[in-house]
Amino acid sequence: MDATVVAVAGDGGDGDHRRPLLAPTNEIRPYPESPLPPLPLGTDAKPEQQKPPRVASLDVFRGFTVAMMILVDDAGGAWPGINHAPWFGVTVADFVMPAFLFIIGVSAALVFKQTPNKVATSKKAAYRAIKLFILGIILQGGYIHGRHNLTYGVDLDHIRWLGVLQRIAIGYFLAAMSEIWLVNNILVDSPVSYVKKYFMEWIMAIMISAIYIGLVFGLYVSNWEFKVQTSNSTFSNTSHEVGFKMIHCGVRGSLGPPCNAVGFVDRLLLGENHLYKNPIYKRTKECSVNSPDYGPLPPNAPDWCLAPFDPEGLLSTLMAAVSCFVGLHFGHVLIHCKSHSQRMMSWLLASTVLTVSAFLLQLLGMPFSKPLYTVSYMLLTGGVSGFLLLLLYYIVDVMHIKKPLILFQWMGMNALIVYVLAACELFPTLLQGFYWRSPENNLVDATESLLQIILHSKRWGTLAFVFVEIIFWCLAACFLHMKGIYLKL
Repeated sequence: MDATVVAVAGDGGDGDHRRPLLAPTNEIRPYPESPLPPLPLGTDAKPEQQKPPRVASLDVFRGFTVAMMILVDDAGGAWPGINHAPWFGVTVADFVMPAFLFIIGVSAALVFKQTPNKVATSKKAAYRAIKLFILGIILQGGYIHGRHNLTYGVDLDHIRWLGVLQRIAIGYFLAAMSEIWLVNNILVDSPVSYVKKYFMEWIMAIMISAIYIGLVFGLYVSNWEFKVQTSNSTFSNTSHEVGFKMIHCGVRGSLGPPCNAVGFVDRLLLGENHLYKNPIYKRTKECSVNSPDYGPLPPNAPDWCLAPFDPEGLLSTLMAAVSCFVGLHFGHVLIHCKSHSQRMMSWLLASTVLTVSAFLLQLLGMPFSKPLYTVSYMLLTGGVSGFLLLLLYYIVDVMHIKKPLILFQWMGMNALIVYVLAACELFPTLLQGFYWRSPENNLVDATESLLQIILHSKRWGTLAFVFVEIIFWCLAACFLHMKGIYLKL
């Protein structure tokens, strides 16, 4: 079955059959590696149209990213080393979400390379972004309570409006609109014409970054108060008000947890009730005796350790959309460069520039921070994503070494199904609804406990369970792919 790129996108045409989100479509292919052979003299026959080979490394990249999401989400609690950095700095986990946004950009560049009807294509892209956003609210807004909790439902006064899927929807929408409306309709036959064609998209990405920097360092963050909760639960509907705490700020340009402009904008526009109630800075040394893991508050812990903060807030999501724009550039290279060497050299140069720029910004005082999605963090993760795509492209599409990575390719072809069922814990939650006498006696917990007993370690048993989970979803994605089943949005 032919396949390649995105899924949340569309090409504006009418034949949009079985196109999955963040997954393949047989209409999306780069230009051929070499031109068709010339016709013999004296013949009027037309050459047989040959389809260029599918870029399988994009599927592998996407599947590997989803697998890493499952790994860091399910094993990060047992292994803090692969969990997200508490506030500043980066770990392996901090490269996963930007890589997902990056590959959306790459895919969008291929999907929208031809848009004869811009209005119709824009409506289709907007409609898909809205559906993805609504799905995110349902899955990550607090309605589903996750593993070890067989209840569901959310108080609308405390629903969380933003999350991972909502961030993907916003990033995809901005990238799609830019690709549809800001690309000049000119032939690319030189580096100069390439710049002219995509110049406005680059300006758009620079403007978003400039707005972010201006707000983060220019907004005045005044003193603010928040409601103290009786529970630190992830889901806001389980919390209970018991009082108020005052946070003293009165500063501009702070990047620390209590007084940054990212949190200020979210509290102002979304409201405290609709923010994430278990923020990552609870794992900092100021807020946890078990740092970098969650734990009891240390003596004299600051009051902001109990305050809400949304890691997928408005301002950080605006900056995260630029990761999609970085992916657009890599997709454009895939379209216009006709040889493997040209593509790889262009990607190598872009990835190097992004990575070096990230460290220069860090030296100038902008640290890497996923919760804030700082510009330096965006550049670093964009550069690393580019290096990873370059490596996978060389292995899979140049050297044609596909079998060792076939599991990731299958998962990448059904990325949305796997993410919703596994990474959002929908499937294990449903499975835990069937138990023997006590809710703890279910297949999911029993499997994890068995592996912990066999390995004589809770941590290693959990890690083994997560690897089994990833393999299970790879095989499930293979079955769905063989049956031609994709989740379409």
